Amino acid sequence: MAKDPNAAVAVNRRARFDYEIEETFEAGLSLLGSEVKSLRNGRANIAESYVGPEGDEIYLINADIPPYSGANQFNHEPRRKRKLLLKRKEIGVLLGAVTREGRTIIPLKLYFNNRGLAKLLIGLAKGKKTIDKRETQKQRDWNRQKSRLMKNYG
Repeated sequence: MAKDPNAAVAVNRRARFDYEIEETFEAGLSLLGSEVKSLRNGRANIAESYVGPEGDEIYLINADIPPYSGANQFNHEPRRKRKLLLKRKEIGVLLGAVTREGRTIIPLKLYFNNRGLAKLLIGLAKGKKTIDKRETQKQRDWNRQKSRLMKNYG
């Protein structure tokens, strides 16, 4: 039984709660062979990671891709910086939003596309205030309660 090729390897569930996502981009990743093997095993964590600009490039920082057991001495460092592969125009939009408007770039989802390439869905985001987070939680609770009522009585 083969796994779904578009199934997410890692999802940052906290991102949509803490940030208001304005725009999303799909970025490729510059990975080593042992990192790809580890990702194919479904092992990665992007919850504590962030995306940051350095010069004219954009990097994924602090993403945890555990070492691949079969790679022995040729293994990678688990939390190294990984270059994101974006078009020059997209990099310009992201850099401009971060420097001028004070936006944040958040990694949302790490997955393999139809062609088998590792992709990272990143979002250009603005931080939510505490009251906005409470409103999101209230809405989520109400939707959950509403679905329970509809299931029981509808």
